[in-house]
Amino acid sequence: MGKQTFPDGFLWGGATSAYQFEGARDEDGKSRSIVDNSINAHYTDTSITSDHYHHWREDVALMKELGLNSYRFSIAWPRIIPSGNGATNPKGIKFYSDLIDALLVAGIEPVVTIYHFDLPQTLQDQYGGWRSRQIIADFDHYCYVLYKNFGDRVKYWLTINEQSNMFALPYLLNLSGDESEERVKFQMNHHMMLANAQAIIRAHEMMPHAIIGPAIGLSPYYALTADPQDVIAAHNATVFRNDFFTDLYFKGTYHPEVMNYLVAHDLVPDMEPNDAALLMNPAAKPDYLGINYYESKTVRAAPRDTAYHSPAMSVTGEDVRVGETRPGLYQEVANSHLPTNEWHWEIDPAGLRILLHQIYDRYGVPLIITENGIGGVEQLTSDHQVHDDYRIDFLDKHLVELRQAIAEGVDVIGYEPWSFMDLLSTTNGFRKRYGFVYVNRTDEDLLDLNRYKKDSFYWYQKVIETNGASL
Repeated sequence: MGKQTFPDGFLWGGATSAYQFEGARDEDGKSRSIVDNSINAHYTDTSITSDHYHHWREDVALMKELGLNSYRFSIAWPRIIPSGNGATNPKGIKFYSDLIDALLVAGIEPVVTIYHFDLPQTLQDQYGGWRSRQIIADFDHYCYVLYKNFGDRVKYWLTINEQSNMFALPYLLNLSGDESEERVKFQMNHHMMLANAQAIIRAHEMMPHAIIGPAIGLSPYYALTADPQDVIAAHNATVFRNDFFTDLYFKGTYHPEVMNYLVAHDLVPDMEPNDAALLMNPAAKPDYLGINYYESKTVRAAPRDTAYHSPAMSVTGEDVRVGETRPGLYQEVANSHLPTNEWHWEIDPAGLRILLHQIYDRYGVPLIITENGIGGVEQLTSDHQVHDDYRIDFLDKHLVELRQAIAEGVDVIGYEPWSFMDLLSTTNGFRKRYGFVYVNRTDEDLLDLNRYKKDSFYWYQKVIETNGASL
């Protein structure tokens, strides 16, 4: 019997996002997004990043050389509709149309993310962006434009990226993260859920062949100890950080424990009579779920008099992370059984397998890994090499667990690791690199922006070539 491989037709890819990768922030009619204007000021901005906008032909050639048969990327709303809700930008349409054509010629399936944090700043200024119900109609119009222009060539779509994790980085929603804004966050989440449902309904109407669903950042939650109160805390964290979002996606209903909490704390979002019908419309059910997985989380019981703390990663330039505390429910803590990377993220390959079983057992829908990776500080040698053994080790172990989950019956159709190429880290700039390809620049100096293949490039190339048998 030969070594275990992945299913035939498995999507081997890599992932990026527009604001982190494209650059050309102010070129060819593009307007600014809220993330353009709120990126960590301690590092470089979004004006050039990896300059994919001007290097896309070269980058697609590298994807083909790597052996990718899919590529997850996002479309920048303010490049397509600079005003957010008015006329389309022909140069923006052409850029993505040309990119999609080139990918298809190279044998690479586009996996398109509709929204990856980059709300047009003009909509934030007009009515508060996701705070207002107006965003639902504007997002629907934006989706219509994408489906009309690219739907004949794009099969795989992702609606909203990391809806739950946007609240872990409140500045991505123009929020401070203070407890006083909790109700605002739940209201914005409700609007996102409605926009997601409408986007899926419209996709099913306009593109019967399409496969569409959200991409969400998820973690399995472990109890710190066998103390029943810690076990209950792990249940609570799973409900609030995972099931709350995914139940709305797939069942169209608020998890009862979450709703009871919202009622008790006066956090219930404003809803209109037709909202429930939209969320529960069978045509709004996702065809699959994208999962962004980086680490597991561990929690303990949190007394009711514990101080509230929003989940957050430092955006001050310091490598500090503070876990979430929700009084009376759970408090995130470190797991002494797991190693960490240099940014204090815990490394847990088995956690991916655990999570996949949890989600598949609950919903029974196909899954796709839309992000998984590790960032670090890297050096380009004098002969233009990057020795990133730590990345190879990380990805190899995660893929082994992924392969095992598939063997155990979980339907996973693809793997889009973060990231195909070095790009702008949201909180750490170009100091923190994720790619299989090195981009020769720093936060302070653009240098020549040349692309150099890392050791992990050749490792992943072999994985793809052997459909996972080389792991």
